[in-house]
Amino acid sequence: MSGHVRTSGTIRKLWPQEQTLFRDHLLRLDKASRAMRFAHGVSDSFIEDYARHMSEQGSTVFAYIEDGEVRATAELKKLGDVWGREAEAAFSVEAAFQDHGLGTELMGRVIRAARNRGVHLLYMSCLASNAKMQAIARKHEAELRFEMGEVVGEIVPQEPNYFSILAEAVEDRMGFMMAVLDLQRRVVKAA
Repeated sequence: MSGHVRTSGTIRKLWPQEQTLFRDHLLRLDKASRAMRFAHGVSDSFIEDYARHMSEQGSTVFAYIEDGEVRATAELKKLGDVWGREAEAAFSVEAAFQDHGLGTELMGRVIRAARNRGVHLLYMSCLASNAKMQAIARKHEAELRFEMGEVVGEIVPQEPNYFSILAEAVEDRMGFMMAVLDLQRRVVKAA
């Protein structure tokens, strides 16, 4: 277990204007964490391009933010041009913030977001050596199978209902207010 304790962070959606926070988080990932996140080693320029296209790709990104820095993310990515029956989940947690339940919490947000968008099948894939991601998937009742050196997990979200939609809407409203406060803190800090 890591020596760091989660005390003051929040989980919320990242807005398209916050793609630099997403990029900075991905750039801070160590070599092993990058390989786990992208299933192979990636360069800084790859990450910069990936983050720049976050909103263009139609991704919904949830983040754990502590002291104004994104320390963990979970993405819900549509497969195809529009939200349809299937989507993909992807996660990253900086090494010092692992083993504190952040991945599990973020996965719950992704599953609810998929549910509210009418997704019937949510995929996640990871390297066979990524035991942490597999454990998170199992906690959310994913069906796991091995395919060519990777593990593919499938989750069937429930149908959306009033309560799931309301919960996401309330969190979005609070998240937007937190984003405004975070922006104000960054502006004051930069001045």
